[in-house]
Amino acid sequence: MLQNKLQLFIDRDKEINQLLTSPDILNDIKKMTELSKEQSNIAPIVKAANEYNQIINDISENKQLLGDEELGDLAKEELKELEPRKIEIEEEIKILLLPKDPNDDKNIYIELRAGTGGDEAALFVGDLFGTYMRYAANCGWKTEIMNSSESESGGYKEMVFLVKGDSVYSKMKFESGVHRVQRVPATESQGRVHTSAITVAVIPEVDDVEIEIRSEDLKIDVMRASGCGGQCVNTTDSAVRITHIPSGLVVTNQDQKSQHKNKDKAMKVLKARLYDLQEQERMEKEGADRKAQVGSGDRSARIRTYNYPQGRISDHRINLTLYRLDAIMNDGLLDEIIDPLTADYQSKLMEQSGV
Repeated sequence: MLQNKLQLFIDRDKEINQLLTSPDILNDIKKMTELSKEQSNIAPIVKAANEYNQIINDISENKQLLGDEELGDLAKEELKELEPRKIEIEEEIKILLLPKDPNDDKNIYIELRAGTGGDEAALFVGDLFGTYMRYAANCGWKTEIMNSSESESGGYKEMVFLVKGDSVYSKMKFESGVHRVQRVPATESQGRVHTSAITVAVIPEVDDVEIEIRSEDLKIDVMRASGCGGQCVNTTDSAVRITHIPSGLVVTNQDQKSQHKNKDKAMKVLKARLYDLQEQERMEKEGADRKAQVGSGDRSARIRTYNYPQGRISDHRINLTLYRLDAIMNDGLLDEIIDPLTADYQSKLMEQSGV
């Protein structure tokens, strides 16, 4: 019974409230932080549970009044509002009770890399980066460029940036994969449509305690930062390249003038990549069910096509097509794609968990 399930969360919330006032917990910062975080996580369920219980009680009371000469009509009117709301909140609760991705509340690194298509792919890295920045601004998130490698055409061969805010990973995890663009390049005199592709990786930021890296497993090289097209570049050896020998992962950073800052940023990205590598390996072991979920599949899979001549954007995972390409790209309106992806993801989870 749903009410019994919900009562467990209400009871736990009361228990946490009592624990947070006990002297033992008040003197234990780590435990107090853990309990506060747990309470924050279950708060939406507790709020919905209290409303649901109130609605159940109100429905019961109004049904008892239906035969009353004076209050019967009023009870009937109230039931017309209460019963649809009961159905609505039951659906909301089903979503709240779904298994939560442990990374959902984390900040993320987004890595964009030009693939097939040369200059056009590099230009689209710049375009999609701009869209992501506008979307982040719409959401009230903060962004910080970690590393970039410009192309001669004015785009980027690679762009790595950090996004900080509420539930960033839960929103952006669906962006990982191959993004294909179809458009007429500015240099194309015959007006032919060219197809190019870029890869996007969304990687959760990790705490130092989550991943350990031994210094003997690292090869650190310093070099002079490079630029292109007459760009003013550093004349000191401030660029840093870190190679993690066991995994073969390589991270380069040259965006800061300080070698120390570049090394610090490169290490943060390396830790996130190693954590992500471990997560990918774990999902491989868990089998096809996990990989079938939107957002956690093969990153080499083509997930989306941006067709400029038709003004069309298509997400192939859920067969979604919108003829609003310019508006979505120019104004960062990615919720028009992300919200349907989230709904599909939740639907699949419901099927698997039997909610």
